[in-house]
Amino acid sequence: MSDIEILVGGLEQTHQQTLTYFALDDQSLEKSYAPNKWSVRYILHHLADAESVLYDRVRRVISTGKQVIWAFDQDAWANRLDYQNRPMSVSKGIYMSIRQGVIYQARAHYETLGQLEFVHSETGLRTLKDEFDKIVWHNERHLEQIKKALS
Repeated sequence: MSDIEILVGGLEQTHQQTLTYFALDDQSLEKSYAPNKWSVRYILHHLADAESVLYDRVRRVISTGKQVIWAFDQDAWANRLDYQNRPMSVSKGIYMSIRQGVIYQARAHYETLGQLEFVHSETGLRTLKDEFDKIVWHNERHLEQIKKALS
């Protein structure tokens, strides 16, 4: 398998797995994988928001090249964007549509522009490939947390 096939396979697999959790009942959405950690509800809203941030980074790197891209405060987003009361359908729609865009851009640019560089304000020098790979890794990590919360 080529690198792009592995990446797209990971993007599609995590996408399908994640979508199933948006239909959970309220009791399941309130479960957490550990004390004082985010609930399944918060994780799903975070995945939608983080997907939008990561997709923005991908598009900026493709269109503008080397630049500094700032980190975001995920806890501030959770609090100020009211994850407790945001409808799950809103985040599901965001997640679904943005993931389609990510997959499209990955197919179009992962191999041809993957070495384009940018500077992340916290982690330093990164490449477009790094950012695409991070999208899969990030989603997988949160899927593990959801599965733990529901077990």
